Amino acid sequence: MSVIMSFFVVLLILAIGDIVSTKTKAFVPSVFVAALLFVLGFWYGWFPLDVVEKAGMTGPIVSISMYVIIVHMGTLMSIRELCAEWKTIAIAAAALAGMVGILVTVGRMLIGWDAVAIGTPPLSGGLVAAIMMAEAATKKGLPALAVLGTVIYVVQGFVGYPLTALCLKFEGKRLLHLRKTDPEALPHATASAGATQRKGLLPPLPDKYQTTFTHLATIALVACVSDYAAAAFKSWLIGMNPAYGAYALHPLVVCLIFGAIAAELGIVERRPLIKAGSFGFMLTAIMGFIMGMLNKATPEMMTEILFPLAVVVVVGVSGLLIGAFLMGKLLGYTGPMAMALSLTALYGFPPNYILTDEASKALAENKEEYDFLMDQMLPKMLVGGFVTVTITSVILAGIFINLL
Repeated sequence: MSVIMSFFVVLLILAIGDIVSTKTKAFVPSVFVAALLFVLGFWYGWFPLDVVEKAGMTGPIVSISMYVIIVHMGTLMSIRELCAEWKTIAIAAAALAGMVGILVTVGRMLIGWDAVAIGTPPLSGGLVAAIMMAEAATKKGLPALAVLGTVIYVVQGFVGYPLTALCLKFEGKRLLHLRKTDPEALPHATASAGATQRKGLLPPLPDKYQTTFTHLATIALVACVSDYAAAAFKSWLIGMNPAYGAYALHPLVVCLIFGAIAAELGIVERRPLIKAGSFGFMLTAIMGFIMGMLNKATPEMMTEILFPLAVVVVVGVSGLLIGAFLMGKLLGYTGPMAMALSLTALYGFPPNYILTDEASKALAENKEEYDFLMDQMLPKMLVGGFVTVTITSVILAGIFINLL
C-alpha cells in the first residue's frame, strides 16, 4: 500500500467515526467507531498492520504535534482557571485510589496478585506504564501477563469512550439548563471566555504579521522552553535524591502550564493553532498514531487473556468511578462530571478533548452555547487526563514493579 493510499485509509476511518458520531448526536463517540474499525481491519486484513506507519503518523510528527497541541490547550485557560482545578486533581487522585484499592482486594481474589500487579498501572492509561509492566512481566517469566499489560492499554478505550460520552452529555444538559434558569450558580461560567478576550502584558503582533509561521514559531518556542524546564526540574530533583526523579513533571504538563502563562503575557495568541490553520492536521496525526497501536491486539492474544482482562477492566473501572463519585460529591462536583474526568485515565489526550468537543457540539444550539460548554468541561477533562495518565500511571508502575 502506497504512502498516499495509507494516508487515505486512515483518514477515511477517522471520517467515518465523525459521521457516525454526528448522526447519533455523539451517542456513539467517533473514537469508539474508529477504534472498532481499525481493530476489525487489522484482524480481517482489510489493510496492512503498518498502515498508520506507512501514512507517516508515527515518530517525530506525533511528538511535535503533542507538544504544540498541549501548548495550544494551555492558551485556552487562564492562570486563575488552571489553579482553580485543584478539585479536579483531588477527584482524579481519589478515582485512582479507588481503582487500586478494589483491584488489590477484589481483583486479587479473582485473578491472583501477578495479574493485578501487571494490569493496574496500564489501566491508568499511560503508554510508558504499559511498556514498563510488560518488560517487568517478561523478566519474571510471565509472557502471557506481559501481553495482558499491553492489551489493557490498547483496548481500555472501548470502555472509556462510551461511558465518558454518556457522562458528558448528562453534565452538558445540566449546565445548559442551569445557564438558562440560574446563571448565578455558575461562578466560573465566563472564566475561559474572559481569558480569551483579555489583553496580554505584551502588545500583540500587528495582524499583517500574524501568519501561520509566526503562530507556529511562538508555540514551538513555548514548547521548547517547557521541555528544557521539565528536564532541568527533573535533574534538580534527582540531584537531591535519585528516587525523587519519579515525581518530576512530565514535559507535556509543563507545556500546558507554560501555554497558559505565555497567553497571559501575550507571547502567544489565544487559540494559536486555530489561527494558524494547523490544529486539525496535528490532531489527526495523534489520533492516527493512537489507533495504529491497536494492531497489537490480535484475536489469539485476546482469547488467551480474556478473563484476567475482563476482571482488571471491569473491577478497576468500577473502583475508578466509585472513588471519583465520592470525592466529587465531597467537593461539590456532579456525579457525571466527576466520573467523566476520572475516565480520562482510560485514554488521556487527545480523546478527552475530542469527546468533550463532540458532546458540546451535540448539545449546543449555537456557537455561544458550544463555547460555554467547552469552557465549563474542557479544563477539567484536560487536567484530569494529565493527573491520571501522564503523571500517576508512571508512579503506579514504579510501585507495582517493586511489588511484583
